[in-house]
Amino acid sequence: MTQPPRSSTAPPSAGAVVPAIPPQAGHPAAPARPGRSPAPRRTALAEGAERLRAAATTEPGRLRIIGAVLALLVVAFGAVTAWQTAERAAAADDVLHRSQPLSSGAADIYRALADANTAASSGFLAGGQETAESRDRYEKDIRTAAAGLVTAATSSEPGSPSEAAVTKLNKLLPEYKGLVERARTYNRQGYPVGGAYLRYANEKMQKEMLPAAEDLYKKENQRLDADYGDATPYPWTAIALGVLALAALGWAQHRTYRHTNRVLNQGLVAASTATAVALLWLVAGHTVARSGLNGSYDNGVRSLNVLHDARIASLKARGNENLSLVARGAETITVGGQTYDAYYYDFDQDMGVLAKGLTDARRLADDEAGSGPVEAAEGNMAVWKRRHASARAEDENGNYQQALDKVIGGADATGACFDGVDRNLALAIGHEQTEFQRAAGDGRDAMTGLPAGAALLGVLGAAGAVAGVGRRLSEYR
Repeated sequence: MTQPPRSSTAPPSAGAVVPAIPPQAGHPAAPARPGRSPAPRRTALAEGAERLRAAATTEPGRLRIIGAVLALLVVAFGAVTAWQTAERAAAADDVLHRSQPLSSGAADIYRALADANTAASSGFLAGGQETAESRDRYEKDIRTAAAGLVTAATSSEPGSPSEAAVTKLNKLLPEYKGLVERARTYNRQGYPVGGAYLRYANEKMQKEMLPAAEDLYKKENQRLDADYGDATPYPWTAIALGVLALAALGWAQHRTYRHTNRVLNQGLVAASTATAVALLWLVAGHTVARSGLNGSYDNGVRSLNVLHDARIASLKARGNENLSLVARGAETITVGGQTYDAYYYDFDQDMGVLAKGLTDARRLADDEAGSGPVEAAEGNMAVWKRRHASARAEDENGNYQQALDKVIGGADATGACFDGVDRNLALAIGHEQTEFQRAAGDGRDAMTGLPAGAALLGVLGAAGAVAGVGRRLSEYR
């Protein structure tokens, strides 16, 4: 008879619930019974937002948020102020030490080339009696132009229009010198072909070299204008952040007063003071800097540009006056159906430019030291015109020697008048250059220390805001 297996555990009775057997290794788990699906995992951003909402429901949490926002605003104000003022200070320094000197240097290149052309024609007219002074003046002008081209080349960006102009002038300058030397050699030997070489040299100067020098001058002026444009605008972003930070600090202090009935919170007061000092320094410093830079442009750069143009016009007029005697009517021009001597016609145009330039320069001069030389140059120009009319009449009547004496003679010649114009314009340019340097230097100095000071005050203000809020938080511990 078969016996049932013995066990210390009694078999389950009818209706009893049998406990589930946990899944064993190696066997697939039983499928989950249908029911509610598991909740999706929350993102870190959602959890952070939830914690922020939870913190904002308590006063300590709200204080922590306020402290963080205040510190962020003050630090952002200091950083943006430092960045914008550093950019403007660098641009102001470029105006004073880079772009304006390069602009004046380009004008000096133009003036030196025009003066060299004038000196060459004066020496040619003197023939074998060319003075050492005339020769030295020509050589000095050529050296000045060559040195100016070296400076312009080192400051020009590769591939820029300025570099192209400098390259062109460096190529043309030796060619021009060679033509002038040939003209002098043939002239000393009495060959008329010397005049043709000199006219060809003048044509190269007037149609190729001076336009290239003028283009270089314009490009440097454009660079100067760009630097002024970077240095003078108000830093509105920094100012707006400063006002916003002050308003937030004021609101935080008012809130503290409403909750604690305490008039002042030392940390917030320190933060407000640092922010207000930085904002006032920013506005006042930039206003002074802007005033100085605008003054340097209105009373310096504008006058310098007009004076440079007037001086160049006088040099071109003198060159054309000399060349009219060299050509002896060989070059003519037809305007409005009437024929003129080409050089006399250009002389009249240049004198018109000179007269207008002197009028503008006298109007722009803001003191006697600036207007005095300009008025003296106007007097020299008036005498020059009268003497030139007399010399032209002699030339047109066939009295070449008398005309020559009235142009390159002694103290009563037109050359003395030209020298007076050039000398007085040089004095006026020197005065305006000094005025520019003083005003631009004052403008640049007004921003000295502002970037570093604003950054430091921003850090101090943020620390004060955090300390002020931290003191309130300590009351809840």
